[in-house]
Amino acid sequence: MNKKDIILSAICGLSVSWLVFDFFGTTYGLISVVIFPALSIAGFWFVELVGRKFLFVHQAGKFALAGAFADVVDIKIFQLVFLFLPFSTSCKIISFFAGTLVKYFSDKYWAFERHEKKDMHKEMAMFFLVAVVGAGINVVSFYFFNKMNVRLPANLWQELSIILAALVTAIWNFCGYKFLVFKK
Repeated sequence: MNKKDIILSAICGLSVSWLVFDFFGTTYGLISVVIFPALSIAGFWFVELVGRKFLFVHQAGKFALAGAFADVVDIKIFQLVFLFLPFSTSCKIISFFAGTLVKYFSDKYWAFERHEKKDMHKEMAMFFLVAVVGAGINVVSFYFFNKMNVRLPANLWQELSIILAALVTAIWNFCGYKFLVFKK
C-alpha cells in the first residue's frame, strides 16, 4: 500500500464517521473517528492483497471507499438543500449529481487509475451517461425504500433510504464505469 492509498482510505473512513455522529450522537461518533479510518485502511490492505491476483477486487475496493465518501457528500448536500427546498425527491436529484461529480474524479484517478487527458470530454460524457441511468435507478430506489412502512423515525429512515438507494446504484455504476467508461 502506498501513502496515497493510506491517506485516501483514512479520509473515506473519516467521512463515514461523520454520519455516525448523525445517527448515534457524540459518544459513538467520537469512537467512530478512530474506528472507521482504521477499518478503511485495514480493509483496503486486505483488498490490495487479494487484488494482486484479481485486479477486479483491487478496483472494487477503491470504488467502494470512494463511493462511501461520495455518499457522504450526497447525504450532506441532501440535508443542506432540504433546508431550502423541502421536496425530498428534488433534493435527492441535486445531491446525487453532486456526489456523482466527486465519484468521477475519485474513480478516474484512484479506483481505475486513468490519468490520460486525451478524449477526457468523451470519457466524462460516457461517465455521466452511466450516472444518469444510475440516477434513475437511485431515485426510484430511494422512492421505493422511503415509502416503505418501517418503525423508525422518519428522518432516520429517510437517511437510511439514501444509503440503500446508493448501494443498489453502486452495482450498476461499478459495472458501467469498469466496462464502458474506464475499460483498459
